[in-house]
Amino acid sequence: MTLLQTPLYSACVEQKARMTAFAGWSMPVQFGGIKQEHQAVRDRAGLFDISHMGKLELKGPGVIAALQRLVPSNLERLGQGQAQYTVLLNPEGGIVDDLIVYLKSPPGSDFETVALIVNAATTDKDKTWLLNHLPGTGIELVDESRDRALISLQGPAAATLLQPHTPHNLDVLGRFAHRDTALLGQLAWIARTGYTGEDGFEIMTDPDTALALWQLLSAEGAMPCGLGARDTLRLEAAMALYGQDIDDTTSPLEAGLNWLVHLDEKGDFVGRSQLEAQKAQGVSRRLVGLVMEGRHIARHGYPVLHQGDRVGTVTSGTLAPTLNLPIALAYVAAPLAKVGQLLEVEVRGEPRPAKVVKRPFYRAK
Repeated sequence: MTLLQTPLYSACVEQKARMTAFAGWSMPVQFGGIKQEHQAVRDRAGLFDISHMGKLELKGPGVIAALQRLVPSNLERLGQGQAQYTVLLNPEGGIVDDLIVYLKSPPGSDFETVALIVNAATTDKDKTWLLNHLPGTGIELVDESRDRALISLQGPAAATLLQPHTPHNLDVLGRFAHRDTALLGQLAWIARTGYTGEDGFEIMTDPDTALALWQLLSAEGAMPCGLGARDTLRLEAAMALYGQDIDDTTSPLEAGLNWLVHLDEKGDFVGRSQLEAQKAQGVSRRLVGLVMEGRHIARHGYPVLHQGDRVGTVTSGTLAPTLNLPIALAYVAAPLAKVGQLLEVEVRGEPRPAKVVKRPFYRAK
């Protein structure tokens, strides 16, 4: 299969990135090393090519009202220039995808514009799901995934590095805020969002401007980072990875995403009855954070045990570079999901001690 290349592919190759196949794209997995890249984001700033992610735009009358029927979150909370992390649900209450919804027009406008950033592996699935629920609404779906580049600049120095290249004051752009702006004299869009647990920005612009910005920020001290560091960073921040920690068979209540479910604030939506039943009856399993004893690393798919019985499954695990501890996310039987619970993870056939801990594992200062 021929892999797709992002507009920054050539720059990544020139910077000696080790490339890998990911969701149909050729993507950098690491440049100088995962631990080095990870720590650069925690200490100063890292630069990620995330142009592979799906970039959709919905335009027309009643876009927010249409999306309200597909997600459990109350999108009517959003003002112009604000964003909401949420999930698309199937009729069983399972997660079709997690995404961020960005409202670009004034709320309640006769003609609304909303940007959606979705996972690369689920872009086609999400488009089909949306199109199946939009007929007759007069809403147009525009897919900019191949036409626009997307860069993520993350870390405590991100604003300092980016500010000289845009005329707008980044200090007034709050968390989960976004705006159209100029970058290097060209039209761009900036959002104060990210997937690392640090402050930072996601920047969408044309391919040529993105390439120039990538090279400039790299020269000014932002370290190019690959998918490897992106995974260790998001796991320390206990951010879910679609396809591992959440999927079509997991509900937001099971995944600890209760804060996305606004049952009291909105009307009917796909999967509502299932979430109401789960809330009333309680879920049978929950996603928890685990810290392993010693240096044993729990990997995706490893069994979780309690008193010799299997009670769950690890979804993500790594040796956390910032904490220097083996951490993991796992679904376990709900009665065993309380903080402090002692469990075991079967690592290469041997049960190894683990403890349920509060999430996230790491929180930025």
